[in-house]
Amino acid sequence: MEPIKVQSEGGLNVTLTIRLLMHGKEVGSIIGKKGETVKKMREDSGARINISEGNCPERIVTITGPTDAIFKAFAMIAYKFEEDIINSMSNSPATSKPPVTLRLVVPASQCGSLIGKGGSKIKEMRESTGAQVQVAGDMLPNSTERAVTISGAPEAIIQCVKQICVVMLESPPKGATIPYRPKPASTPVIFSGGQAYTIQGQYAIPHPDPEWVFNDDLIALLSSSSPPQQLSKLHQLAMQQTPFTPLGQTTPAFPAAGLDASNQASTHELTIPNDLIGCIIGRQGTKINEIRQMSGAQIKIANAMEGSSERQITITGTPANISLAQYLINARLGSSEALACSNETTGC
Repeated sequence: MEPIKVQSEGGLNVTLTIRLLMHGKEVGSIIGKKGETVKKMREDSGARINISEGNCPERIVTITGPTDAIFKAFAMIAYKFEEDIINSMSNSPATSKPPVTLRLVVPASQCGSLIGKGGSKIKEMRESTGAQVQVAGDMLPNSTERAVTISGAPEAIIQCVKQICVVMLESPPKGATIPYRPKPASTPVIFSGGQAYTIQGQYAIPHPDPEWVFNDDLIALLSSSSPPQQLSKLHQLAMQQTPFTPLGQTTPAFPAAGLDASNQASTHELTIPNDLIGCIIGRQGTKINEIRQMSGAQIKIANAMEGSSERQITITGTPANISLAQYLINARLGSSEALACSNETTGC
């Protein structure tokens, strides 16, 4: 970030970029239903607000524009987070309202100026704004940036951000900055019976953030015609993952299937809810045939049993074939079509 400093009668009048680090639920709150919240923030503030892509537990939110636009955007974000806190408290016995918290990502070379000699600057910011400010001692992984955490009432946060911007403009970064890029979730996540699970060792553990369930790259491949050059990438994606656990189980933690290194053919069974089977089969069997072709496995779907809400799927092939077939089936259930399928009686 190399902003050009310009002074005007109204105070700071510069264009700069500020980066925020947010968790998945925070990002979801900022985006809003069908992106309506972030669209309104962009329009009302005049700032550019970009959200990093990727299947990551954390995302980078980049806010760029003149300082007045940036401050408006920060105000809207802070008040939105306060609204979320108030809404969450309506179902909680807690009486004291927790503070709003934002995490800025700042080049480490500027953090000394934010702290000041003997901590004088950060102490001044705390006292003059009423916000709590903490500068992380360690740099974020694989970067030369640190997290700066600001907590307090929205008004205090806005005043604190203004002071931080002034310090950052007066003390530009020294040398090249290696920006922090959140790492993708290291463990695969599966979806079963309305619950997300992460693979930990030999067990699938309930996952708190279902918005991170599915790999965007894989869904993009599945929604395309999957030409030959993409199939090798698809195999690579699947082989990088731990094989998936059978669906339909309801215990809090259940054993995850292991990958046998041998190439001997074997059989694996899993269950799919009846209302989602159409999403796996597709219209006239197009999707299940695609999964068979891509995985190389034989896949048989049992007829519906009277009184049962589930269908049995039998997968036969090498461990690699079975692993890929399971991966593709779970990915189909995570596609945008799955919800529509659950509301229809015909295949998608």
